[in-house]
Amino acid sequence: MQSKIASILNLKYRPVALLWADEKPEKAVEFKQGRWSCVMFSFAAAVKGREAVFSRETYGCWGGGVGLGFGNRYVDFPGGEECFHYFLSSGNTNSSHGRTVGEQLGGPGMEEFQDDFLKGERYLKGPEQVASFVKNLPIIDIPARYVILKSLDKVLESDNLQTVTFLANPDQLSALVVLANHGRGTYDNVTIPFAAGCQAIGILPYAEGKKDLPRAVVGLVDPSARKNVRKLLDHDLLSFSMPLSLYQEMESNVDDSFLFRNTWKAIAG
Repeated sequence: MQSKIASILNLKYRPVALLWADEKPEKAVEFKQGRWSCVMFSFAAAVKGREAVFSRETYGCWGGGVGLGFGNRYVDFPGGEECFHYFLSSGNTNSSHGRTVGEQLGGPGMEEFQDDFLKGERYLKGPEQVASFVKNLPIIDIPARYVILKSLDKVLESDNLQTVTFLANPDQLSALVVLANHGRGTYDNVTIPFAAGCQAIGILPYAEGKKDLPRAVVGLVDPSARKNVRKLLDHDLLSFSMPLSLYQEMESNVDDSFLFRNTWKAIAG
């Protein structure tokens, strides 16, 4: 599947397709079962032409399991969901149960996670805010065995395509925002939520796809995801994800849009 948008915006990296499937592709990158890793590592591989696959056993981290649509995996976080609430906020030193769990997390390679677990990532003010955040996420257990990430140009007609994600610099992002609004009579057809990088390419655009007028989701505003991919991708990029229906709408609006007028030509050089 070729993208007119990607071509005219001269994107450095390939658009990434997220698929649901019941069969695992051959030679795809996959995390080892039980081994921590970040979904955005595999996303970075996909924008460079690799294929990545995830299952309910190989989603990399608890947030990644949630973000890809494998149910509420925060219940599997060390110490349970309560400890995750403290982890994302003020830290588990504020919880007697959390302190006990945190003291058992030591060991080679666990130092940074243990520090965040005990002192907190501080992304939200307190565990109450995190509990509300989790409650309001559109958590879903998808009706498929696997989630696959691969280049959009490798998508087949038979693939169960769910979302499309572009990586864009500020100029390109401005064009994508305008194009997402081009065929609408409203101004709010793009959202920038507080969310993990994987949630912004997965469950959030999944949820938008169920709406009559789905919005695009801007991601990579998560500092943890940005830290994980900063050695793999350029530093000035954000993700721009949309369900298939919005992608098709935007593609259909390219030819008669501002992308062929003087203002955009001046920006694009």
